[in-house]
Amino acid sequence: MTLFLEAAAETQAGAGSMITMLIPLILMFGLMYLLIIRPENKKKKKAEEMRNSLSLGDEITTIGGITGKIVQVTEDTITFETGEDRVRIQVKKWAISTTAKMEAEEAAATKRK
Repeated sequence: MTLFLEAAAETQAGAGSMITMLIPLILMFGLMYLLIIRPENKKKKKAEEMRNSLSLGDEITTIGGITGKIVQVTEDTITFETGEDRVRIQVKKWAISTTAKMEAEEAAATKRK
């Protein structure tokens, strides 16, 4: 009988220590989600909305740094003209990094801070 009670006490102590080990791990994953994953998902969503709202005449900048004015928009590509020589370049929508409107909004937000 004593052996049985000792075994039961050990399993309860083992379960308690297991829970105390899991709590910091769960808290760490929660903190990582709040500080890293959630802001990154918001940033991706904002970029996707910006790319889907592109229209003719918008000033854009590609991820390679090329700037121009949109002359044609299709489902997955953008054609834009660069500078005075009116060279037309066609790129995929995912290659657009910013628009002139977006840059102006960010500049205004940084001035307010």
